[in-house]
Amino acid sequence: MTVHETIIVRSIMRLMALFFLKCIGWQIEGERPNIPKYVMIAAPHTSNWDFVMALAMVLVYRINIQIMMKATWFFWPLGPIFRWLGMIPIDRSKANKVVAQCIEDFKQKEEKLLMVPPSGTREKVLYWKTGFYHIARGAGVPIVMGFLDYRRKRGGIGPVFHPTGNIDRDMETIHAFYRDISGKYPEQSIQAPVPSKAV
Repeated sequence: MTVHETIIVRSIMRLMALFFLKCIGWQIEGERPNIPKYVMIAAPHTSNWDFVMALAMVLVYRINIQIMMKATWFFWPLGPIFRWLGMIPIDRSKANKVVAQCIEDFKQKEEKLLMVPPSGTREKVLYWKTGFYHIARGAGVPIVMGFLDYRRKRGGIGPVFHPTGNIDRDMETIHAFYRDISGKYPEQSIQAPVPSKAV
């Protein structure tokens, strides 16, 4: 049971999220997709604040979604709290296993929403990791482009993209959407398309 499945608490936290976003001058753009299964990109990811902002957006949209997070954060007493908030621990050393498990989970459930930060870290990286793409492609579900634009103080949901199987071309299309979106620390954002070799 997560906060998203607890109606009264979810409603209270949604009001708190709306108040929080209003106080810091942020607005929401885009509509929640009426799709039972998808993988949502969480980008750019350049700060720990992204977690707070993404959670606020999810609460406002009333999305019952699982959010991938580094397993190293799941120590006591944070672990149970993160799980209640919808986070799932990810061991980066077992990336291929995680992708396979996620694909199988998508196939077994009628509804499943998964948020993935493709950079895999808030530090500067040259390329996005492509796990989110392989999960979506393997499970036969679309990719939804979630974003946080600190320059404009806007966050929300962008286009729905259906992977074609041509990963290089698809990654260029996806990256084009994020090209003008600025993370909290824009110097750490990716500036080039993502090649298929980045896993």
